[in-house]
Parts: sequence; structure tokens; C-alpha cells
Amino acid sequence: MSDVVITVRDNGPYRVEGVVKLVDAEGTEFTRKEAFALCRCGHSGNKPFCDGSHARQGFEDASRAR
Repeated sequence: MSDVVITVRDNGPYRVEGVVKLVDAEGTEFTRKEAFALCRCGHSGNKPFCDGSHARQGFEDASRAR
């Protein structure tokens, strides 16, 4: 199995790289991709995926792991 990396982008989405399975609350699997971005601003029109709405909405967060 390949490594999976999830990067929290400043003022933007979670960037997921690697082969993962993404499943919704009902157990339905989304199409598999080797890289995608997950919305964390809450404004995407394509949830759970990022559509760039964070930039238009002025979303700001630069959290760091502690």
C-alpha cells in the first residue's frame, strides 16, 4: 500500500494525496482519485470536495499541529 499524506493548507482545504477510499455517512464510496482536496471552509458547492469557495469567502485559518 502506498503512503497517504494529508496536508492542511493555510486558508484553504485539506489536500489528500495517495490511494484512499472516501465514504459518505451512508457508506457510499466516492470515485477514487490519487489526489483531491477536501473543503474545510464549509462554503463549497461540491462538498465534501473543495471548489475554491474559501478564496471568495475570505476563509482564514493557519492552524498548526501541537
